[in-house]
Amino acid sequence: MKDPATLPAARTRIKICGLTREDDVDAAVAAGADAVGFVLYAPSARAVAPARAAALARRLPPFVTPVLLFVNESVENVLAASALVPGASVQFHGDESAQDCWAATGCGARSYLRAARIPLGDAAARFDLVEYALNHSRAQAIVLDAHVDGYGGGGKAFNWSLLPPSVDAHLVLSGGLTPANVTDGILQVRPRCKTLAVDVSSGVEADGPDGKPRRGTKDAEKIQRFVAAVRAADAQLAKNPHAFLSAT
Repeated sequence: MKDPATLPAARTRIKICGLTREDDVDAAVAAGADAVGFVLYAPSARAVAPARAAALARRLPPFVTPVLLFVNESVENVLAASALVPGASVQFHGDESAQDCWAATGCGARSYLRAARIPLGDAAARFDLVEYALNHSRAQAIVLDAHVDGYGGGGKAFNWSLLPPSVDAHLVLSGGLTPANVTDGILQVRPRCKTLAVDVSSGVEADGPDGKPRRGTKDAEKIQRFVAAVRAADAQLAKNPHAFLSAT
């Protein structure tokens, strides 16, 4: 793999996940998101039915990608739901094997992302991300999420500094990202991989009366601030791509 520090500065791509409302789809697009995610996992508070995901995806302009998130769903159901959303990518967030992912995407007919559940705390150092990426080499990218109870959307960030220094894969940083910490996350993780994208859900949700995120309801102003923070990281890396390698 080429030394990332020798490559031209790249724009970090952004996915806003867990969308359930038309206004939030429109807000993500207006802010400049590259992709939007729909959770097709019934136990999730952000879940939508396949037909609802299809209706929301029809609001998207060209070159904004819908992503359908599944957790331990059958191959038949993934294929059926995906057929309702032309052009969608698929994200597998459960215990699916590489063979399961390949079969559920029509053996290469549709691109997909595979989530890696990175342990919290010092245990993150024991997760072999290099081997995981190799085992899932057919995936378009590996999504790095924190290993929490349930599957994703827990608002927890793992220790980015414990990731391997060089991973020959495209990565998507997720898990506990917010407008306040995404810049640091990009600066720490981008030098470790081919390319980096970011994926946010709870970090851009509206606050409820109890101060906790209202799951499935996004805050347009938070989305704007998140995108601005991503662009700030890109600007820092473009100015001095070497500066952040020694700190990771």
